[in-house]
Amino acid sequence: MGKTLVYKILEDHLVEGQLTPGNEIGIRIDQTLTQDATGTTAFLLLEAMEIPQVATEASVSYVDHNMSQFGPENHNDHLYLQSVSRKVGAYHSRPGNGICHQVHFERFARPGATLLGSDSHTPTGGGMGMISIGAGGLDVAVAMGGGAFYTQAPRVIGVELKGQLKPWVTGKDIILRLLSILTTKGNVACMVEYFGAGVASLAAPTRATCTNMGAELGVTTSVFPSDEQTRAFLEAQGRGDVYVPIAADADAVYGPITKHLHAEQNAATIENIRKFCSDVQVSQPDTTGMVDVTFGHVVIDLSELEPMGTLSPSPDNVRTIADEVGKPVRQVVIGSCTNSSFQDLMLVAAVLKGRRVHPDVELGIAPGSKQVLTMMGENGALADIIAAGGRILESGCGPCIGQGFSPAENTISLRTFNRNFAGRTGTKGDTVYLVSPETAVAAALTGEITDPRDLTTKLGIEYPTIPLPEKFLIDDGMLQAPPDESEAAGIEVVRGSTIVKPPAGEVLPDELSAKVVIKVEDKITTDHIMPAGSLLKYRSNVPEYAKYVFDCFTEDEDEEGNRKPSFADRALACKAAGVGGVIVAGESYGQGSSREHAALCPMYLGIRAVIAKSIERIHQANLVNFAILPLAFCNPSDYDTIDAEDELKISGTGEAIASADTVTVENVTKKTSFECKVMLAPRQRKILANGGLLNHTRKGV
Repeated sequence: MGKTLVYKILEDHLVEGQLTPGNEIGIRIDQTLTQDATGTTAFLLLEAMEIPQVATEASVSYVDHNMSQFGPENHNDHLYLQSVSRKVGAYHSRPGNGICHQVHFERFARPGATLLGSDSHTPTGGGMGMISIGAGGLDVAVAMGGGAFYTQAPRVIGVELKGQLKPWVTGKDIILRLLSILTTKGNVACMVEYFGAGVASLAAPTRATCTNMGAELGVTTSVFPSDEQTRAFLEAQGRGDVYVPIAADADAVYGPITKHLHAEQNAATIENIRKFCSDVQVSQPDTTGMVDVTFGHVVIDLSELEPMGTLSPSPDNVRTIADEVGKPVRQVVIGSCTNSSFQDLMLVAAVLKGRRVHPDVELGIAPGSKQVLTMMGENGALADIIAAGGRILESGCGPCIGQGFSPAENTISLRTFNRNFAGRTGTKGDTVYLVSPETAVAAALTGEITDPRDLTTKLGIEYPTIPLPEKFLIDDGMLQAPPDESEAAGIEVVRGSTIVKPPAGEVLPDELSAKVVIKVEDKITTDHIMPAGSLLKYRSNVPEYAKYVFDCFTEDEDEEGNRKPSFADRALACKAAGVGGVIVAGESYGQGSSREHAALCPMYLGIRAVIAKSIERIHQANLVNFAILPLAFCNPSDYDTIDAEDELKISGTGEAIASADTVTVENVTKKTSFECKVMLAPRQRKILANGGLLNHTRKGV
């Protein structure tokens, strides 16, 4: 049996463990990336580990999130990152150079390599045929210092692409179709691998869109083979020397993959699996209505795809655009690391050329990089967008992370982004569709959700084919290369008053007495836990940022007008009383962004454990890294027996961390008990025993 591409690359980088699905493995990391919202913490932790120089082939510090600089916090971060990255031998991409994933894809990504980034959309690099994984900043700091990255050897979900995309149908529609099949749940410890005859027709930026938004599946990463499309892109970027062809063996086998689903509640998902997957088998429902759905691999015929969108509050709430046409649209934003490439925005400019944005629509466009912005300025496309009434936003993350361009209340916003979690735009109760640039520009012209295929018949707009440039504009003037070590030794790190050393974790007591500080439901994202938007500026100051943990669930006043205690207030009260805090959650707790502050800030507030029906990969790793014990209910129905403020007791915590598969949790308040799974890899057990990854690394274990 032949090897998958995933296992070929992992095998080439394996430093510890066996490549058997489910086993913990350590892999060598070739490249790392950080961005300013996570990078300050990552570099502060690197300094705390007393690592003088990075040990990777390339580590890059990007500034792309906190660009507005309201108050000194953002600029303090920028100056710290610029100085510390040069001090330790990393590249620094200055504000305005572009979004980390777009710039990294242009200037650093290479086939067959490994990339670890402190941003959940790091898998964008998989469009270049590399294993690119999002992780917490502490894991990235360890990798920058030359340490291995530890993860589970994955199950590989094969996605076979057939045929070719028709006009007005795009890579965004491919990944939205895949989300409708696999959903955002139940894909932990998997990697997606695209293969099949249809792959050859997709340009590298189109592939990057698919792997970027693959993060929403909850998989570790996604990857395409490296072929002539890869070579053409690298040659156009002046980096043809790093091209190598790499693909799965012709006889590689994918699957079987099993998803545990509720037959009635997930009927639509099961139907999509039957329709789009090979070798599907569905078990009989058990007494709780759950079934095992097993399949070989996913099959998507590109020629049968149609324009699609996904409606808030979840990226897997997918529907066809044809079913949504006619709904009025008041805002359109095109950009983000998902759809801000030269080809994406040139298509938008071509459709807008000589036309006007609908008077009821505000259109914002954020080029993904300085390269894209400059090329469009030189060829006149930027002028066409401006003449049509589009607003040019900075080359950064901006509205995608709630930094401006929030939509009005009770209006529809179409965005080419990757996430539409409730309130992520900065507007409570927002209605957001995630769509392709083609669908977005169609709405911008018509003022309503419009199937872009109808632009040809209704407005006489022929589909503009945008070829890959033979040569991209190469100007790395805002990408500062690391100095030699002698020069680096003389660099002084700039530390503003808002750059605060992050706290380390503590060893858990053998008997943990704790109170349930909050009980939350399914699909709690890291946006729920740690809000972004205007509060991102506090990420370099954990004591300040921690005040806003679970802020979205805090009611300001009670019926008598008294301020209600926030999550932070309640957690700190427990900590002051010598009692630990516990978070109780439903399924897929911690999905979304890689932001380690969703573990770091609760740890600072005294949270010692999270008990959930299931926890997403990156967040579970972050919990362990900051000495918070992650537990999963053995019986999910036990979730219903717990309330906020219940007092819990876990005895023998040390033994449980050391070797146990389960642990008994006593509900002192209810005078009941329940069992939880201790799902920890051997190395994670050692990390928890040492009080978190920072302490573990300092000990040189």
